[in-house]
Amino acid sequence: MTPYAALLARTRTIHRPVGPVAYDCVKVIVVRDGSAILFSEFGQQPVTIGDVILLGANTLCGSEPEGHVSVTTIYADTDYVVDQVFWQYVGLLQDRLDAQGFANTVYTEPAQILRLGEDRAGMLMPWLDELVALSVDGRFVENFYRMQALWFSIAHVIAPFIKTSPIRTSPTQRARAWPVSPRHRRFAPLRGEARKVAELLRADLARRWSMGDLADEVHLSKSQVGRLFAEAYGKSPIAYLTMLRTERMAGLLRTTDASIAVIAREVGWDAPDFATRQFRRSVGVTPRRYRSLSRTHASRESPSDPHGLPHS
Repeated sequence: MTPYAALLARTRTIHRPVGPVAYDCVKVIVVRDGSAILFSEFGQQPVTIGDVILLGANTLCGSEPEGHVSVTTIYADTDYVVDQVFWQYVGLLQDRLDAQGFANTVYTEPAQILRLGEDRAGMLMPWLDELVALSVDGRFVENFYRMQALWFSIAHVIAPFIKTSPIRTSPTQRARAWPVSPRHRRFAPLRGEARKVAELLRADLARRWSMGDLADEVHLSKSQVGRLFAEAYGKSPIAYLTMLRTERMAGLLRTTDASIAVIAREVGWDAPDFATRQFRRSVGVTPRRYRSLSRTHASRESPSDPHGLPHS
């Protein structure tokens, strides 16, 4: 079993379409070579050398390589990132949960493409390569400080390009929204219940779940379930269910000839128009357009293509 690490990096070359898929962590993807078309909440966008893709936790993103694309991806645990926000703004924030609310207010776009340019992105390459090497080494405890130093160097370069919201709330306003003790650092309570809710949704995504149903399953009130789940996964249970349904719908669009209406019903949406709106909001293109793009790529690719790589 691989030891848990709050921060790791991997470099790979992708030849086949990926996703859309979502990860329960923050992802920073640096394009090193080649190009691709990405699909996410920012719509359909091209990326090439010098671009950095920033994805919040549980944010869908898919890619269609234009021949190939080589990337280094940094995976950062959400708790780790929230802690950094807390210490960056420690003079303004009361505690770690206040930091999470602050981050959700400031970083309102969970999917962004940062156009650093080839020269500026080139500065990152030695740091990225060393971070990947240390990640592969697997000794996170021994390499902790060096990995943090590399991550901070990378973050210092890309941070000015991240879009933020001009909206700010005062410490007093945030204290009223999050009534917790000052400077008391604590992790999200009852995360086990939040994990169980996620497992329930994944196990039966076509069910017409309500907050009342989920609350009954974990023996909490509806408001508790909503708050704890958002603290753990960054979105409400219903928004998380929408993400799961969209992810499944994309897979069926790629691998079957079933109509959009049939696929929509299979994932839990009775109305095709509603399914189309939800899919486009999460993936950036309509189901019909997504299927067309996937088939265009497949038609260009030989059945015995030796360059296709599996994706994780």
